[in-house]
Amino acid sequence: MKPTDQQNPDYFHKVVDCQWACPAHTNVPEYIRLIAQGKYTESYMLNRESNVFPGILGRTCDRPCEPACRRDRVDGKPVAICRLKRVASDLRDDDISMLLPKIPTKKNGKRIACIGAGPASLTVANDLMPLGYEVTIFEAMDKPGGLMRSNIPSFRLPAGVLDEEIAMIVDMGVDVRYNSEIKSMRAMLEQNFDAVFIGSGAPRGKDLQIPGRQETAANIHIGIDWLFSIAFEHIKSIGEKVLIIGVGNTAMDCCRSSRRLGGKDIKVMARRPRKYFKASPWELEDAEEEGIEIVINHAPKRFVMENGKLVGMEFERLEWNEGATESRTIDSVIIPCDDVILAIGQDNAFPWIEKDLGMEFGKWDMPKVDETTYMSTLPGVFFGGDAAWGPKNIIWAVEHGHQAAISINNYVNGIPVTERMKRGMNLVSAKMGLSEWSYNNNYDPAIRQKMKHVDLVERFKNLTTEVELGFTAEQTANEVQRCLNCDMETVFFAPKCIECDACIDVCPVQCLTITKDGDETDLRSRLSAPALNLSQDLFVSEPLKQTGRIMAKDEDLCVHCGLCAERCPTFAWDMQKFDAIIPKAIDMRELVMA
Repeated sequence: MKPTDQQNPDYFHKVVDCQWACPAHTNVPEYIRLIAQGKYTESYMLNRESNVFPGILGRTCDRPCEPACRRDRVDGKPVAICRLKRVASDLRDDDISMLLPKIPTKKNGKRIACIGAGPASLTVANDLMPLGYEVTIFEAMDKPGGLMRSNIPSFRLPAGVLDEEIAMIVDMGVDVRYNSEIKSMRAMLEQNFDAVFIGSGAPRGKDLQIPGRQETAANIHIGIDWLFSIAFEHIKSIGEKVLIIGVGNTAMDCCRSSRRLGGKDIKVMARRPRKYFKASPWELEDAEEEGIEIVINHAPKRFVMENGKLVGMEFERLEWNEGATESRTIDSVIIPCDDVILAIGQDNAFPWIEKDLGMEFGKWDMPKVDETTYMSTLPGVFFGGDAAWGPKNIIWAVEHGHQAAISINNYVNGIPVTERMKRGMNLVSAKMGLSEWSYNNNYDPAIRQKMKHVDLVERFKNLTTEVELGFTAEQTANEVQRCLNCDMETVFFAPKCIECDACIDVCPVQCLTITKDGDETDLRSRLSAPALNLSQDLFVSEPLKQTGRIMAKDEDLCVHCGLCAERCPTFAWDMQKFDAIIPKAIDMRELVMA
């Protein structure tokens, strides 16, 4: 149990709020409101401050913020935060150059090398260029973007969006050297960069070594390599009968790409039940909308060949226990196919890092990387993105880039990489008068807006036709009104409370209780409404001066409507705007200068 004390940071860290849920910590409610007010430029820049790639992430993010959205507790559907990021990006002003970070003409004399032009390296460059660094990115391909370009199909992420947002960083003056694959870490270190950041991704797809693999190799494809070949137009067709092995987001991209390259009978084969899939629910829905069949409880057994050609795969049909921890084989079936695409995971590959450089490697032959500083055991060499701890997603790569940039800035200036500014918060009362507040707490019953898609016939005509059309202005207006103002925090001042029970009477969800103190189990049994989520802390005040009882609030129930603050006659309750303060490399300037 934590006190409702605005000086206690645990209170705010425990609040289920999308500012904390997103790895890159975007102030989502604020920019949603700005969108609603039509301030698209300001909204976009606030969006970009942490996310760096709002247009890209507005189309491809795994949405870690949405499960934390309080609206989900009201009607079962969170605010469409990801899609509103896209609105903020797509509807920004044409020229935002004056709002991008300013790059000093006089450099600081420090040279930083980034390996790979993916989201992590680009974020490092974005954060260090405004500090006067010279950043050089070495990219094996002839275009930047890394796996964002090579593994996300253009029908989900148009090349134009990718090019535009990457250009905002490259045009800061970053020296990007294309067609420059790094083959020796020793040779890189001999170039005397002040620090090296490795953001090369996890470029090796996992194989499936079962009987028949070698004999049918011509028609068996590794998912990420196959998507790469499509992106760079090396592959333009596929067989009519296609099996996709695996049920992650890469598998969804593979099956939908197959549909556009001529596949007619496409099946995604899953070893376990659907609720254990790694793919995002919306990715599964989009695939099924396009006629993809998802087959559960089938484990690959062998590739079937006739006359030297792949004709099918044999699978064991499984039956799982509760929890899907153990299975038994029911029987086996052979499913015909012309091609098989393996999308069962990715591995890191660092054959170019010599083992005698002083860098320690651990499990799965991965470099040992500090989870706070992102520095390897070789001083001055940092990792981020999939290269650090294996495949995650773009938003995590961006966060890794932000944190690595702080460490790099410290390192080259002789400051311990462990010395970092603390995360903080800012609270400002929203009260403007006796009955006037600086936010709107009206509850809007609007349902979550449905994304409009290009018609099936049209989307299959061209591999690059973007499927999602984005929200219309009307949809945007409806969706932003679903936001429950989670950044407006309830703050309680116990000495002002006269225990009149007005706040308890007016609370629409019965999240408040004035009662005697006790241990947590006992206290939960005496709340105004049953505490259904035991993982959510209760917020408990200091003893009230009238009776010595305490004010308890169940944060799991609270919708931050502010009625308690409006009703309170002594202003014991206040609604205060909360901003998460997440340090970036540029915030360390004063420390460096000192």
